[in-house]
Amino acid sequence: MNKSFFTTKNILIILLLLFIGIQFIDVKRNVSPNHSANAIENYYTIPVKVQTILKTSCYDCHSNNTSYPWYNNLQPVKWWLADHVDSGKRHLNFDEFNTYSSDKKLEKLDEIVKTVKEGEMPLTSYTAIHQKAKLSLSDQSEIEKWVNETKKGIK
Repeated sequence: MNKSFFTTKNILIILLLLFIGIQFIDVKRNVSPNHSANAIENYYTIPVKVQTILKTSCYDCHSNNTSYPWYNNLQPVKWWLADHVDSGKRHLNFDEFNTYSSDKKLEKLDEIVKTVKEGEMPLTSYTAIHQKAKLSLSDQSEIEKWVNETKKGIK
């Protein structure tokens, strides 16, 4: 009898072994033991309410410290989250904000207002799991007010 190697059972075993195998491939976590000297709050006044909003809705992907959920211990989720965090930090990093030129700071602040108003940020994939990260109209207004005030202090 000529049996094919690619039976459903063998394919499932191979997939299971691959899934187990990729669990041993790690990625660098976005966790810094030190508070950054270039953090935005070291140079600009951020009202407590706005700082709370930023930490709840933005900092996991836009700072040097991510609070990782339990499911980050599973591949391929770990790769996916690492990619999101890396991408977020490339676009805006609140912990490195003071390394930006004045023009870039102004551009990033404008982008914050634009992406928040248009509902692009925080990402839907993030707010689906982190319900507290959803921004109300009041939150959006507070952020815009803070951004406009902060822009006045940038030369």
